[in-house]
Order: sequence, then C-alpha cells, then structure tokens
Amino acid sequence: MLSITPIPAFNDNYIWLLQRAETDRAVVVDPGQAEPVLAYLQTHGLTLEAIFVTHHHHDHVGGIEQLLANTPVPVFGPVNPAIKNISKTLSEGDEIQVLDETFRVLEVPGHTLDHIAYVSDKPEQPLLFCGDSLFSAGCGRLFEGTAEQMYHSLQKYTALSPKTDIFATHEYTLANLDFAIAVEPENQALHDYQKQCLQLREDSEPTLPTTLKQELAINPFLRSSETSLKHNVSSHFSLPLTEPVDVFRHTRLWKDKF
Repeated sequence: MLSITPIPAFNDNYIWLLQRAETDRAVVVDPGQAEPVLAYLQTHGLTLEAIFVTHHHHDHVGGIEQLLANTPVPVFGPVNPAIKNISKTLSEGDEIQVLDETFRVLEVPGHTLDHIAYVSDKPEQPLLFCGDSLFSAGCGRLFEGTAEQMYHSLQKYTALSPKTDIFATHEYTLANLDFAIAVEPENQALHDYQKQCLQLREDSEPTLPTTLKQELAINPFLRSSETSLKHNVSSHFSLPLTEPVDVFRHTRLWKDKF
C-alpha cells in the first residue's frame, strides 16, 4: 500500500507525496516549490525516487530544478518542451512503474493543452492524480483548451472506479461548493458535503482527497447529464440546453463570472 501525504505550498497548493509503506522511498507530484518537499523528506528520513508533473504552470513545476540539484531522479511529465528537466515524456495510454506500482497516463486537455493525469487502477487502492483538471466540486479554468476538450477529459475520469481517491492540487473546495450550491440548491448531498468540509477546514484539515463517488454526487462539472442541473443551467442562461457538453460549457461560463 501507498501512504499519501499533502505537503502545503504557496497559499492553497498541495504537493502530494507518495510513500511505499514501511520504506523510505517517495515520489512527489507537481512540486511547485522545493523547500517544503526537502523539509518533509529530511524530517521523515525519506529518499526521493521520482517526480510526476501534470502540466506546465509554474506552481506545479517551479521546484523541480532545486529538487534535482539535491537528488537527481527521473521526472515524468507531458510532452511540452517548455517544461525543463523532463526525463520521460508521457502520452495517453503510457504506463510507468514507480514505488512498485503501475500508473497509467490519461491525456486531459482543457485547463492546459499539455495536461495529463496519473491513474492507479489497483482495486484495493484506486488513485487519481489530476493536477488542476478536476477539483472537489469544481474543475480547472479553461486557460488553453476548449469546453469540449475539458468535458471529454472529465468523462475519462467518470469511467474510473467510484472508489477512486482523487488527489487534486488546490484547496478550492469551499469556494467551489458555494458555486455548486448556487447551481443545484436542491441537491442535499451538496449541503451535507459542505458541512463536512467546513468542519475539516475549521480543524485545519484538508478537504482532499475526495472520491469519484462523492464527486459524481456533488460536482456540477461531472453532472452535465443530470436533469436538475440541465434545468437550472438552462434557466440561468434562458436557453434550452439539452446536450451535456453544452450544459458543461455554460456551467463553466457561469462559474467564470460567479
């Protein structure tokens, strides 16, 4: 089994650290800063074995060079020459072995065009490291891709096991829930989840990871086929929206101005 720890960075980033149980071997995902990673490794006596990168934004790659200066390790990431120090580029369907685990790669453009995600399908511990493509109760802004691209990227996630633990890289949950409740105020699961997350943050605990089962119940960007959400988004824009991708596009437009 893997133990997975969030290392806080910047104002609201999480750098996820994966550790093979009862060993000193570790991998980090999207290290935007090196200092908190180096401090954690030193405090816990861990040896960095690899780095995963999901996309090129600075708050996800900014710490790589300093980490490599301390410990040269493989850096896995998307096909994008703008990202320095990638030693192995990855595309849809590629598989990599780290920490005695197999991770497969999904291409999930939308937030950025180069965005990828890492999936472990082990039935006893299904995992998804999704960068900024999916958040709890939300999804990433469309900085480079289209709504159609993002919609189809997120559909790849909905095909995973409902038990999948989802490790997003920002603590945006409470703000996302405010929007989700505005979109679907009749959804009791949203109100229940908001209470849970408010308590977690009050206790200075992260709201992540979430699960795919939870997100299918509360995340408006995964619910574009739901009748209630279609109705509410259509009413907001005074448009007869029927196709899920159109509902998604307008939900994203609504969120951008919320």
